[in-house]
Amino acid sequence: MIKAFTKNYFQYNSQITIAIIAIVSFLLYGNTLNHEYTQDDAIVIYDNMFTTQGMQGIPGLLTNDTFYGFFKEEGKAQLVSGGRYRPLTPIMFAIEYEIFGNQPFIGHLFNVIWYFLLGIVLFFTIKLLLSNVFDAQQSVIFSLIATLLYLAHPLHTEVVANIKGRDEIMAMLGSLLVLMLSLKYNKTIFQKLTIGFIFFIACLSKENAITFLAIIPLSSILFFNSNLKKAILDTIPAILGFIIFLVIRTSVLGWDFGGTPMELMNNPYLKFVSNQYIPFSSSEKISTIAVTLLKYIQLLFFPIVLTHDYYPRHIEIASLSQFLPWISFVTYLSLSLLALFWFKNKKVLAFSIIYFLATLSIISNVFFPVGTNMSERFMFMPSLGFILALTYLYQKISFKRQSIFFLISALTFVLYSYKTINRNKVWVNDFTLFTTDVKTSNNSAKVLNAAGGALTTQAFEEKDDKKKTEMLSLAISYLDKATKIHPSYKNAYLIKGNAYYFLNDYENAIKNYSLALQIDPNYSDAEKNLAISLRDNGRKAGEVERDLEKSIGLLNRSLEFSKTDVETYRLLGIAHGIKGDHNKAIFYFQKAIELNPNNAGSYLNLSNAYNYTGDIENARNMMDKALSLDPNINK
Repeated sequence: MIKAFTKNYFQYNSQITIAIIAIVSFLLYGNTLNHEYTQDDAIVIYDNMFTTQGMQGIPGLLTNDTFYGFFKEEGKAQLVSGGRYRPLTPIMFAIEYEIFGNQPFIGHLFNVIWYFLLGIVLFFTIKLLLSNVFDAQQSVIFSLIATLLYLAHPLHTEVVANIKGRDEIMAMLGSLLVLMLSLKYNKTIFQKLTIGFIFFIACLSKENAITFLAIIPLSSILFFNSNLKKAILDTIPAILGFIIFLVIRTSVLGWDFGGTPMELMNNPYLKFVSNQYIPFSSSEKISTIAVTLLKYIQLLFFPIVLTHDYYPRHIEIASLSQFLPWISFVTYLSLSLLALFWFKNKKVLAFSIIYFLATLSIISNVFFPVGTNMSERFMFMPSLGFILALTYLYQKISFKRQSIFFLISALTFVLYSYKTINRNKVWVNDFTLFTTDVKTSNNSAKVLNAAGGALTTQAFEEKDDKKKTEMLSLAISYLDKATKIHPSYKNAYLIKGNAYYFLNDYENAIKNYSLALQIDPNYSDAEKNLAISLRDNGRKAGEVERDLEKSIGLLNRSLEFSKTDVETYRLLGIAHGIKGDHNKAIFYFQKAIELNPNNAGSYLNLSNAYNYTGDIENARNMMDKALSLDPNINK
């Protein structure tokens, strides 16, 4: 049956191939279409001041760091070394925003469509590369199986299920298209200009497309027996495209790469010593990177336990005295030697290894800092090398029996697909993503903070008091751990303060907001929330504890952080009135009226205070004003 199918299909009909790839792409990721925005979608889509302007925001996207539209202030854009200039996909999102509005369905739909188109280009690129290695039928079978395995690999869920991940899809799509065109259609001036333009576009999506400047000549030499001169000539159009990108990037971001950030969430190679962060020692950094690179290989073979978060300290600090770094060194050295050894006789394996190492290099933290230890999306491009090697090995261990080759490939595809479809469900929204992955990355300060924040936000909407308390208590436990891992994590202290505030535990709320302000004295959110907590704790001290001195002290502290809160002035007026200091009460009620002259209650309070001082005329005037604003105020 299998032979009959392959004989009839592999005559060969490209339309059937395209249909298979389309069906598989939508079966794998169709369950993401009704998902919400998640993770970094805020940065490039719904909370980006340029993207949300639609077409009018495109100039801003082209002339600023990719993060600028989210942070909306100078200095915060280049949080990671070198900044980020990736305007292509934000421009796509801006166009979609212009046409469809704020619709995550559209973003998810286009991600699946672009992934399907990537699958088509991938198939034809592999088929071209193998045209001089296998016969026509073998190359088609191999290319289709490798393409389907690549599409189904669970490590790709972060890219496709998260709309922001489109930058990875477009960079890979453009790079593969340039590879194919460079090897087959690179003769006329028009063809060369087209190749250069496409590569320029790929770089605008994500900088890791640059690694294909090594893959193009490698492919030309390995699969088409080109000499070095011919291989370099094949690559020139792409090089020119990259140079244009580099010129534009430099004109926008400059040559200043910003040094090494000293914030743990942007630089994982820091440790907390003597109440401050200092860089890892060289051996610690090398060892930790080595363990991370070994983890990538593990995930390629066994993509079982997945997470979107590998921030500190999901990857622990390693040292050369441990076993794993040395296993990593030996593994990568062995791969490099095997690639050289197989270069002439086992070209597919040699290419797979060199491709993997080349595309891995830019996100490995060996040559350039990427702001985190690792990420599954970083494997989107390198994983193709793994898939090509896996497909080749499946073919070899089948001893040329096509039925066995199909069987083990199909089993792998089914296992991958099952994991991918199930993993997609976690990406439905931030709450599900964060509260699920915190169980895996339970030593990551970032996801502990994110899960704590998601639970706190959800608890605010919860009507069941018991459930609300349970959610806030769990949030606090996550945030406690986050601040133990990262003692200067100001956002974690802010959210912990919020959680305590919702529990009406104002003392602990005040403590955590104060800690956030110790870390960053200009932290406006912490200032605002601290003022509210001090005010409400002052109210509690007066109304529940009957401690006027404590109440007045807390309310005065609140004014230090917010001098425009009407309620604080009202409470101070009441506290001083109860204490018998009616002149001070009048002062605070007058301040409340200055801030909000249309509040009937403030005039009523002021009228009562004047009455206590014997100023009947002013008392009557204030009462008249109160009644004019609210005729029922004194009933």
